[in-house]
Amino acid sequence: MSSSSQKSLFGPEPLPWEEADREDILCADVVFNRPLDTVYQYRIPDELRGRLQAGQRVKVPLGRGNTFVTGFCVGVSPPAPDAPQKLKPVHDLIDDEPLMSQNMLRLTRWIANRYLCSWGQVLESVVPAGVKNQAGTREVLLLRLSSDAEQKLAGLELPAKQAAALDVLRKSSKPLTLDQVAKRAGCGSGPIGLLRKSGIIEAFHERRDTDDNDPTSTAGATAETPIILNPEQQLVLDRVLGAVRTREHKTFLLHGVTGSGKTEVYIRAIQEVVGYGRQAIVLVPEISLTPQTIRRFRSRFRSLAVLHSHLSDSERHRFWQRIARGDVEVIVGARSAIFAPTPHLGLIVIDEEHETTFKQDSTPRYHAREVARQRAELEGIPLILGSATPTLESFARASRGEDELLRLPKRVAGRPMPPVYIVDIRTDPHIQGGGSIGRAMQFGMQEALQAGGQVILFLNVRGFSPVLWCRGCGEAVKCPHCDISLTWHKSDNRARCHFCDYDAAPPSMCPKCRAVGLKLFGTGTQRLEQEVKARFPKYSCLRMDSDSMRRHGSHETALDAFRHGQVRILLGTQMIAKGLDFPNVTLVGVIDADTQLHQPDLRSSERTFQLIAQVAGRTGRGERGGKVLVQTCCPTDPAILLASQHNYEAFARGELDHRQQTQSPPFQHWARVILRGPDETETKQAAKLMADAFRAAALKLASSVRLLGPAPAPITRLQNNYRYHFPLAADGIEPIQQLWRSVIATEKLALPKDVEYTVDVDPINLR
Repeated sequence: MSSSSQKSLFGPEPLPWEEADREDILCADVVFNRPLDTVYQYRIPDELRGRLQAGQRVKVPLGRGNTFVTGFCVGVSPPAPDAPQKLKPVHDLIDDEPLMSQNMLRLTRWIANRYLCSWGQVLESVVPAGVKNQAGTREVLLLRLSSDAEQKLAGLELPAKQAAALDVLRKSSKPLTLDQVAKRAGCGSGPIGLLRKSGIIEAFHERRDTDDNDPTSTAGATAETPIILNPEQQLVLDRVLGAVRTREHKTFLLHGVTGSGKTEVYIRAIQEVVGYGRQAIVLVPEISLTPQTIRRFRSRFRSLAVLHSHLSDSERHRFWQRIARGDVEVIVGARSAIFAPTPHLGLIVIDEEHETTFKQDSTPRYHAREVARQRAELEGIPLILGSATPTLESFARASRGEDELLRLPKRVAGRPMPPVYIVDIRTDPHIQGGGSIGRAMQFGMQEALQAGGQVILFLNVRGFSPVLWCRGCGEAVKCPHCDISLTWHKSDNRARCHFCDYDAAPPSMCPKCRAVGLKLFGTGTQRLEQEVKARFPKYSCLRMDSDSMRRHGSHETALDAFRHGQVRILLGTQMIAKGLDFPNVTLVGVIDADTQLHQPDLRSSERTFQLIAQVAGRTGRGERGGKVLVQTCCPTDPAILLASQHNYEAFARGELDHRQQTQSPPFQHWARVILRGPDETETKQAAKLMADAFRAAALKLASSVRLLGPAPAPITRLQNNYRYHFPLAADGIEPIQQLWRSVIATEKLALPKDVEYTVDVDPINLR
């Protein structure tokens, strides 16, 4: 790459567009979707001067073979001082308009720096595929008056049909298609062709939507009855509006119990923002993108964009265009909605901020909460983080005064929190007999159903049986590609791996010892559904998990049936644990509170508390009240005990004390380095080589970064690859960033060609 200049990506120099022209030659600063921490310079040819801007994509030659590749232009600047005399030119411009604003370029550069990946990788991830390939659009031939039309018409007397066509274009505020002009003028294409030939009108091509329907319109949505805020809600809203009105960047942690009216506070704050002609982004977990949530926003705002995983490329493109034009007031979506191209952003809200789905598990491995914090700071606007069970990271920041803690400690309308009863099932006869519903749970369900109420049962394991167990050797039947037990799905008699999606008929004998007679062990949602239908045959039952809710619209259909009482018992996984508000639910049952508790994970206790607290919040929302039954084999565990008491702060303070003693997040920053390869010995040696390089560099730099391992990952084999990992830990993120770049930039790590590595900054799971 001798004929293209390279710049440091993370140096202290200003962004490319901030540099003043130093000479007549102008260069495009280009980054690529590759793990390269450099910005490459290409000469801008004369025909692209004035057209090429930061945020557009370009085709440029790369490498000795001059293969043309696509890159993102991140700035226009003079050549770097060390640039060669003859720079390679930009070959072509792909986008007519920038896909990224300057603030979004700053944000994506911050993400690359924060999460130790390349700027080009971030940009490639941020812009949806439908936007990059302009899905749902087509080239249209348009007509307009030429700039010198009136001069050419001076002294001319046109035939009637040409004059009519000309009159149509004069009266139109925008260019028209040939068919539109012909129809309005009542003529054929001939008179219009003569006007084009004489140069009075000109034709040009423009890309337009193939569908003129506005997907953001909320016309026809049922208006919601205005809600009167209680004093606690009003105090919280006033504090948020103070920051909105002064355009003050501030992060608020809104800790409100389930049913305390957090959503209404969000809506009132957004209404104020929209009243100023600005926009708002609301992030929700993908699982919570329920019709109930969307319905509330549609009833209150003129235009709404809903971004989720079921959108087609053309739908994403149309949303992107309308958002970028400022036509959308509110954007509701999962984590990637934080990159919505809002030109007038006034507020960001993250609901259920504790959800793990806000962390991306592929490069760039960003956390939407931290990206939202940075974007809010760049835009100078408030950020609201809302949850009944905030992450310990967020609670610790608020406790230190870095963010402002706002509380909604009571439910709306003075409704009490539901009583939670812990049920010890270690000696329960129903459980010992192979059932999943204990004696107390069965009695509670009968009582609720006979009184006309509805029941929600929560079990965070899908399938029928999570383990196929061999009596001969005592081993579980594992996926042939992963160190994961196969789960049997009775509905189609298949054994599946929930990590790599391996799918096969269940084996008739143990693959390891060849013994016959495999035993089904454990309970999944399919098995629970079968048991419920057998024990309560008179009451309709519905299962909601990722297996049963695959069809588009199935989620909405299921919840509507439950809302209207057509379904009396709703059971499922995390899909039903949060965000649902059904006043007739009088019993919530947690079938097994221990599934998360015994995972080899730093956050197992925290997640156990969150799940119990969240699912408990689905009851007691109506006049009839409700209760919660939690089945467990660990009735004295602090996470379960404190969740039953709705005592988040006691749990958080106790868990934070433990984290501080063990030097764990949020008191330390971690970056987890993971190596994987098809040969276990090679992968293990590569991990040791890489860890040794980091140790040597840390010693040389007198770095404060601590390093442990390497060691096999908890799931050592995944998708036919063996996995080893080691953490980098420090009090702050900067020492880790410095050490990482010193090793990756200067060390020649002779890793085997089949071994790959990745780095996960602030990991939320260690599997």
